[in-house]
Amino acid sequence: MTESRTPVPRSRGAPSPESPRTATIRLRPPANRVERRAIAWWAMRAAVFALIPCGAAGIAYAVVEQAREWLGPPLVVAVATGILLTAVTPWIRYAVHRWETTEEAVYARSGWWVREWRAAPISRIQTVDTLRGPFAQLLGLSTLVVTTASARGAVRIGGLDTAVADEEAERLTEITRRTPGDRT
Repeated sequence: MTESRTPVPRSRGAPSPESPRTATIRLRPPANRVERRAIAWWAMRAAVFALIPCGAAGIAYAVVEQAREWLGPPLVVAVATGILLTAVTPWIRYAVHRWETTEEAVYARSGWWVREWRAAPISRIQTVDTLRGPFAQLLGLSTLVVTTASARGAVRIGGLDTAVADEEAERLTEITRRTPGDRT
């Protein structure tokens, strides 16, 4: 896994009351879709996840003759579920996942079963990272990870083109550097 970390410089000053960055950040639908290649990325990850239980059950079915009678039906269900998850969920995720960065906040919507909408104010950003696992590298994709002072954790935007993720990381770092706030 390749990771790029961009620390965000700290600023001690509080934003001025008339600053547009002190306006309330509203949760809203982000404007941008992730790359269409993310469908293949999610399918690869789902296939690997499905192969583990299916492979273990398949080996047990092939090796242990006494287990075949009772192991056959669960194996069929596991294989069918794995195929369904690999074929369907990447498309659902692609339909749901959105992202956007502005001068005021980072917006992200993700999930295929449990939907998560996040808005992180720029003044709360502590670090901006890009993450590239083996499948993502193969497809030229990255995950933008924006760490904030939130107990909920970092905002992760997966499925971005590597150049776009790097550009957004640089842009967010520059905006954050110029933005007053305590980042806590």
